[in-house]
Amino acid sequence: MEPLALPPARTLLCLGAHADDIEIGCGGTLLTWLAARAGLTVHWVVFSGAGTPREAEAQASARRFLTGAGRSDVTVHRFRDGFFPYDAALKDAFEALKAQVRPDLVFTHARDDRHQDHRAVSDLTWNTFRSHTILEYEVPKYDGDLGSPNAFVALAPETLRAKIAHLLEAFPSQRGKPWFTEETFRALPRLRGVECGAASGVAEAFSARKLLLTP
Repeated sequence: MEPLALPPARTLLCLGAHADDIEIGCGGTLLTWLAARAGLTVHWVVFSGAGTPREAEAQASARRFLTGAGRSDVTVHRFRDGFFPYDAALKDAFEALKAQVRPDLVFTHARDDRHQDHRAVSDLTWNTFRSHTILEYEVPKYDGDLGSPNAFVALAPETLRAKIAHLLEAFPSQRGKPWFTEETFRALPRLRGVECGAASGVAEAFSARKLLLTP
């Protein structure tokens, strides 16, 4: 597939319901762009985990990921894992974020993700950032809800290896989950690499539901 070059984004907003979601869904893309584009500003927001052991995981992981950023900030909220649609304060958090951040590109969860927390974050992303370019990432898990993404970012093999090594080291609380394995994190990018014809053989995939193209 011939690549389409998008205008260089200067400010990225990365949204995840849980501590490891951003790294799983778009970690390879972020590592690739941070290495290629000097001076990126990255706002990293995790909506659950504050006040629990997962907060330390989220903070440490994000800081390591963002060492190549020009500017960055990391926010971890304390919304209750598994109960997102039922907390009106979550909407207020998004409105506050809108007042603070002017992103060129937003990464968020896929709209059709079966995890209710993921769906809530995706829906509120679209409700809040109506004029922005949004890429929805995917998180493999038990639910079997992977869809048919339409946007791909090819990864260098060493970037995928770095992403996987980071995930396995940074989130010890998740290692007991049967899907949280090197095999899982390698298999999905391989399939997406096949779908887009990536020369490297591996890619991350996104749903781009609405794009405004200019000549």
